[in-house]
Amino acid sequence: MPENAPRSYKRILLKISGEGFCHEGGFGIEAGELKNIAQQCVDICKSGVELAVVVGGGNFIRGATFAEDGHIPRATADYMGMLATVLNALALQETMEALGQPTRVMSAISVHSVAEPFIRRRAVRHLEKGRCIVLAAGTGNPFFTTDTCAALRAHEIAADVILKATKVDGIYDSDPKKNPNAKLLTNASYAEVLEKQLRVMDLTAITFCMDYKIPLVVFNLRKQGNIARVVAGENIGTKIVPV
Repeated sequence: MPENAPRSYKRILLKISGEGFCHEGGFGIEAGELKNIAQQCVDICKSGVELAVVVGGGNFIRGATFAEDGHIPRATADYMGMLATVLNALALQETMEALGQPTRVMSAISVHSVAEPFIRRRAVRHLEKGRCIVLAAGTGNPFFTTDTCAALRAHEIAADVILKATKVDGIYDSDPKKNPNAKLLTNASYAEVLEKQLRVMDLTAITFCMDYKIPLVVFNLRKQGNIARVVAGENIGTKIVPV
């Protein structure tokens, strides 16, 4: 994405699920997937857009699922999931910096040897100086997802939009895995998402975005260049514009 490329947003919050760091059904961090994400993020930053990234940790562990399947309390399992997001954040930071983009990892839990604490004013200052910030460890609290973190941080840093990068093309009117005739929605409202219980983000995150009128775009990360297309204002995925 060249520096003079068109862009619709000045400051964005990009939410990348942990599964984005490996192939479908894979585990951990795969070099090719990591570099693809990093290069797209670098291109966005070099276009002049201020970028904050919230990373998930599902490529290593999902707290809720792990707690159900094992004998570990949900709170502990969620903290384990937060540590998984730190792994992804550090990998993304190093790869982006190797590509020439100054990047800072900011964590909601204390891991001072490898990451800064999340401080809102410091985060905004990093963005103003042209640094990408990668936000790790969710909200720092168990029982809250990284989707909720994305909504919260977007409001805190006054982001213009949340871009949720997923493994599907956007929001469907029903589960496309169960209904082969499911229709992709190009536009939707938060009220519609809540009413039909469309699985795009958890209900806490959706309600937060609706209350604070934060725009959201859901799109497919695995299609090369999609992040740049969304930033440029192309009709990619599903857009939710608060009314």
